[in-house]
Amino acid sequence: MSITPFFLELRSAYQAEMDDLRFDSEGRDVLRQRLADKRGEIGFLVHMMELSPEMVAVIFHQGFEFRLPGLMEDLLSREAHEFPEWSSLADGIDLTPWAHDLAQLVLKAPGGEWFLTVAAGLEYLLGRAGAVSAGQQDGDDLDDDGPDAFDEEDDDSGDSQARKEAGDDWLAAQGFDRKD
Repeated sequence: MSITPFFLELRSAYQAEMDDLRFDSEGRDVLRQRLADKRGEIGFLVHMMELSPEMVAVIFHQGFEFRLPGLMEDLLSREAHEFPEWSSLADGIDLTPWAHDLAQLVLKAPGGEWFLTVAAGLEYLLGRAGAVSAGQQDGDDLDDDGPDAFDEEDDDSGDSQARKEAGDDWLAAQGFDRKD
């Protein structure tokens, strides 16, 4: 799968945002509560969609069901100015009832279609990363060979760097501190 630099950069920021929301200062998993709180702030968050889409997209975490992986993989290969209309993606994506309600509010805002497309792409990437790091034990039929699936280029130096970044992302998702 080919992922554009746009999604590669946002993927890291989205994962970092999810990690920041996951635990409180005492190490308790508070993701569910923090996401609920953030979803309640949708009126304010719509003003941040274009500037910081990764910070707003988290409100849709676990709100998408992707029925057509090929459609999403095509999306991830496009730059932000090449995105298809949201309505053309909607045929391959189901929204949970609560996500549908949020989406209706987002679609009324300027740039709402673009933002929903970005949010869906980021959530799809997060799900793929989880499937890859879990060894696809849930019967996921993704045709990945592991973290290398996120490589943007096939040259040796790119492979090495992408593997290192994927490994670092996986370790961070498991709760380990990142090495700087």
